[in-house]
Amino acid sequence: MSYVGQLLACNERIVRVVRDHWITLLPTILVDAAIGIVIAACSILGIVLSPPWTWFGFLLLLAPAVHLVLRIWAWRSEQHVVTNRRIMQVAGTFSKRVSVTALEKINDVLMEQSALGRLLGFGNIQIISGSESGIDTFRRIADPIGFKNELFNQKEALAKLDIFDERVGRVLTAEVPQSSDVPELIGELDELCQKGIITDAEFEEKKRQLLAKI
Repeated sequence: MSYVGQLLACNERIVRVVRDHWITLLPTILVDAAIGIVIAACSILGIVLSPPWTWFGFLLLLAPAVHLVLRIWAWRSEQHVVTNRRIMQVAGTFSKRVSVTALEKINDVLMEQSALGRLLGFGNIQIISGSESGIDTFRRIADPIGFKNELFNQKEALAKLDIFDERVGRVLTAEVPQSSDVPELIGELDELCQKGIITDAEFEEKKRQLLAKI
């Protein structure tokens, strides 16, 4: 199981994962490539002028190569995850740092894309919430439009589920529930399950509770 998978609560599932856009790696790639070219040129020149230093120069090429690999590893380790319950921002390769915001606490989402961002598919997302942090900013993430839309879709689905749970609660606590309410609620429950808002296990449990009242 992945590290993000271990963070999931019961009946929670991942619906979207995005990373920072590859353009965030561009400065590192250019700098390491330039250093590598300089070292290679000096090493080749050393073959002519000072052969004993040639192999030492080629060994120095490992430094920018290893640095680039570590930077790519760190880039892949940083994830922005949307589940059906919350947003998680996971960073770190060996040591992990996780920031979590519940969907119901999100008040608004702001998106900013430059002309280059629209062309290459990256942008900044600001999530305004009622949490302690207040504003969470995801800079230069890939597919910001898809991320924002999925966020709103899951927040809307969660609100519908809360309304449904409230209706189910009223039926289950009623001393004499109306028989017509139960089939209607099961139909709504099945629709939520088909859309992936609730799991099969949640569907069966709520259905069992409703049928017990008939």
